[in-house]
Amino acid sequence: MAKKAKSQAANTKSSRPQNEVWIYAEQSGGKLSEVGLELLGKGRELAHKLSAPLGAVLIGDGIMELANDIIAHGADVVYVVDDPIVKDYTTRPYALSCISLVNEFKPQIFIIGASVIGRDLAPRVASSLRVGLTADCTKLRIDDYTDPRTEKIYKNLLMQIRPAFGGNIIATIVNPHTRPQMATVREGVMTMPKRNPSHRGEIIPFHVKFPSSELKVKLVERAVREKKVNLKAAQIIVSGGAGVGSKENFALIEELAHALGGVVGASRAAVDAGFIDHDHQVGQTGTTVRPKLYIACGISGAIQHQAGMAESAKIIAINTDSEAPIFKVAHYGIVGDLNVVIPRLIKAYRAGGTSTAAKILANEIKCVTTSGVEVNG
Repeated sequence: MAKKAKSQAANTKSSRPQNEVWIYAEQSGGKLSEVGLELLGKGRELAHKLSAPLGAVLIGDGIMELANDIIAHGADVVYVVDDPIVKDYTTRPYALSCISLVNEFKPQIFIIGASVIGRDLAPRVASSLRVGLTADCTKLRIDDYTDPRTEKIYKNLLMQIRPAFGGNIIATIVNPHTRPQMATVREGVMTMPKRNPSHRGEIIPFHVKFPSSELKVKLVERAVREKKVNLKAAQIIVSGGAGVGSKENFALIEELAHALGGVVGASRAAVDAGFIDHDHQVGQTGTTVRPKLYIACGISGAIQHQAGMAESAKIIAINTDSEAPIFKVAHYGIVGDLNVVIPRLIKAYRAGGTSTAAKILANEIKCVTTSGVEVNG
């Protein structure tokens, strides 16, 4: 349920409380993106820790009704810039909208999804506000920070956690001195909260003055290509890595995925090698997934890949290298040549084999199929 407040004009004194936690509720064509809804879950957690309201920023044309869905997913207040000028995304008008809102209401945290739009918008906003920005965070939390030089303690800062130096270390980045603390988070990293229609919130329309200097770009045509595979929604994913060896050999991965009623994923190494399209990539620079069953074939398990699949309910790894990092996160491991193992697994599974590997696979598939996933025998 939402209460609509009086429209607020830019550069007027606000009666709203400051220090809110904000997320950017991205929309395109009148449809909310999943990453914005996912951020509401983490935003609620952060706001609760800080005893602060959770706000959301919504920009577009004819999108006021979307604010109700944002509130149902946990926002306490939604700031809406509803204007024909921002019907389609262009950098400067959208950035000006965010900057005007931040200057007016002064949130302490502003989190934006690391989508194609978010990657363009967030740095422009941060640069204009002269605040720091941490990109591609995998975790966010509230904690105290002690400056090692001055020993000054900063209370309740946003800990912005992300892989660094090629994924060899996990860095925690803080911004003690400027506000808002800004970060981007990749789609799928956070868990989307359940919709609660009874949650109450406030909708605040906000008017932004767009000078002609900010309207230099005109959208002539918009073309959208649908992804070839929906990895986020898949219950079973069979992924191949560089160890698959060739594009032709990926037919083995596809065959196993088909037999189990799953979809095909891949590591970045396999995508970079041209074995399969980027739409199938799982990991830090691909899609973050949480299937009930994830089978990694010929994937070493670099930290960038683990960042995108480590929260899978069950992980089975097939690799010739018994020391491969993937085995550290796998629930079951098969040390062997995937060219030998996969055909045997498929044959044994379809025939109801009695080998340990076949029994494990059949058991895990049974657990998944009880949730309504069809298996192709």
